[in-house]
Amino acid sequence: MPAWLRPLLWPLLFVSCAALLYFGKVQDEMVDFEVYRVAAGRALKAEPLYRPADGHYQFKYLPASALAFAPFAILHRETARLVWFALSAGLLTAFVRWSVRALPERRRGEPALLWLTLLFMAKFYAHELTLGQTNILLGALLVGALLAAQIDAPRLAGGLIGAAAFVKPYALLLLPWLAFTQGAAAAVPGLAVLAAGLLLPAVLYGWSGNVDLLQAWYQTVTGTTSGNLLGADNVSIAAMWAKWSGIGTPAAVLAALTIAAALALVVVVWSRRSGIDDPNYLEVALLMLLVPLLSPQGWDYVLLLATPAVVCLVDRWSDVSPAWRIAIALCLAVMGLTLFDLMGRELYHRFMMLSVVTVAALGAAVSLAHLRWRGLA
Repeated sequence: MPAWLRPLLWPLLFVSCAALLYFGKVQDEMVDFEVYRVAAGRALKAEPLYRPADGHYQFKYLPASALAFAPFAILHRETARLVWFALSAGLLTAFVRWSVRALPERRRGEPALLWLTLLFMAKFYAHELTLGQTNILLGALLVGALLAAQIDAPRLAGGLIGAAAFVKPYALLLLPWLAFTQGAAAAVPGLAVLAAGLLLPAVLYGWSGNVDLLQAWYQTVTGTTSGNLLGADNVSIAAMWAKWSGIGTPAAVLAALTIAAALALVVVVWSRRSGIDDPNYLEVALLMLLVPLLSPQGWDYVLLLATPAVVCLVDRWSDVSPAWRIAIALCLAVMGLTLFDLMGRELYHRFMMLSVVTVAALGAAVSLAHLRWRGLA
């Protein structure tokens, strides 16, 4: 192979695989992207965004999110799909590569980490691209915030987290971390971006119309939560307890206690950051891993946000005891290698209804805490 062609090999391979995925499967899917595109068209006409008549495909994001998708509402439907897929595929490469390169003191080479991460996370990436969802964009913004914090640009990090909140509101989980680690002033740009985004729809809807939109958003999110808890693909902590004990007060109490324990684990990890050369990576990785577990509507493909956590666990795998190696390997395998196509519809449905993936994800979170406890990351 000519030397000049080698740098182009992997980009060409990636583009070829992406094209095969799009034209072979994705172009006839992307149902979630249509939710964004339809909402954007409504926003441009100052029409109501949150309509129960939309059923399962009801828009559930902040009003400014609809405005951000306005260009895709203007484009022809097929063109908009292709452009969004291309943007998402490009962001995916950045998200995974940034997750690897941001990890301090890597034990393994970059190619090995990239391939092993893809092995464990490919099913989430493929599902995300097929649906046309926005979690890849969310992951890229949050890892971008991590990189900004690593180069001593905390205000930029805050701004990126604020912007990420309009992709999915639970990005705000990282603002307390930023204030704790970089100083309260670092969170100010994030709050400013959040405030500006909340006010932006008033340009089209007017002040009272925007207030009505925000109220409708809150009612939509809270009103559709319980109906989704028993969905097979819901991997949240709330869904786990609802599947195990049924929807009701006991499940809600147990979910609240588990969430409190998960947040306590985060605090413990933060408390042991002294003596770590770059503690930011593991802390952000842990928070990103917890996002789909803490959100009551955390679908399995949102676990692609666990990419930095997977990178960290794979890289430090040889540094822990044999028992922890087995535990980490099992957690990652259960999360990422249990495939519908291999297990079949019935077995996969039973597996997901047992919330085994949720337990594995919680195990991965505990494994990250173990790395911090040992001073390994």
